[in-house]
Amino acid sequence: MKSSFFVLGLALILPAQPILADITERSEVRAFIREFSVKQRQAAAELEPIFKQVEFQTRIIELMNRPAESKPWWEYRKILLTEAHIQGGVDFWERNRQALEEASSRYGVAPEMIVAIIGVETRYGQVPGNYRVIDALSTLAFDYPRRSAFFRKELEQYLILCREEGIDPTLPRGSYAGAMGAPQFMPSSYRHYAVDLNGDLRRNIWTDPGDAIASVANYFAHAGWRSGEAVAFAANESDLPAAAGARRIELAGETGPEYWLTLHNFQVITRYNHSPLYAMAAYQLGREIRARHDRES
Repeated sequence: MKSSFFVLGLALILPAQPILADITERSEVRAFIREFSVKQRQAAAELEPIFKQVEFQTRIIELMNRPAESKPWWEYRKILLTEAHIQGGVDFWERNRQALEEASSRYGVAPEMIVAIIGVETRYGQVPGNYRVIDALSTLAFDYPRRSAFFRKELEQYLILCREEGIDPTLPRGSYAGAMGAPQFMPSSYRHYAVDLNGDLRRNIWTDPGDAIASVANYFAHAGWRSGEAVAFAANESDLPAAAGARRIELAGETGPEYWLTLHNFQVITRYNHSPLYAMAAYQLGREIRARHDRES
């Protein structure tokens, strides 16, 4: 994206009323602007009007404090392993068959895994979030002490990204955590892994499924995905990790514990989201999508 920005979809959760205030009056915000200006050689006078438009969102803090991954496995699984997610994945695969084949071949990542990630993140691009990215990142950078260091770095990456891509920082929308587009990339991930698959000189992960697909595949390739290798398999209570480096995990099933032996590619999925619940849901969703796709092809 060199001169325009793309937004799609409706919010899954509408944001609460913002805190209306000029955040540049806060000393820590002024310090951030000064530091960024010196480090990135961008005039503070260019940054201040951007931050004067920022609206802190109390709803963002509330959502950060109760993520879906805090649910037990059996409940979390029901959110994502649905008929709508499975059939939606098959339909997405069919609509984007060429892009998936190209990305899978280029990066060596299983197409069902690429589809599953986009399905888990935004239901195949339908619900990418409706919080302004600048609001989300600023709220978390300055009003969420537990992870403020991480989000200040992402805020810095976001401002650099907008400058590089010719984007007005006040326009892009994403999740309450500042993740963007169909694959929900954080700004640092966008800068490092977003891909222009179709050669139009735009890394458009918002409304170009091909770019989103290739970007996920590129991320997984850099994270160490091993083509053709398994991800995980069910175990029982007495199994021990295999010599090949498998790790046993226990998940809270609806009728009792579930035991799984997870392999290297499972750990790669956790590079996208650290939660083992997320990784297992993405793996199982991809498996279901692949099975149905193959039956219907």
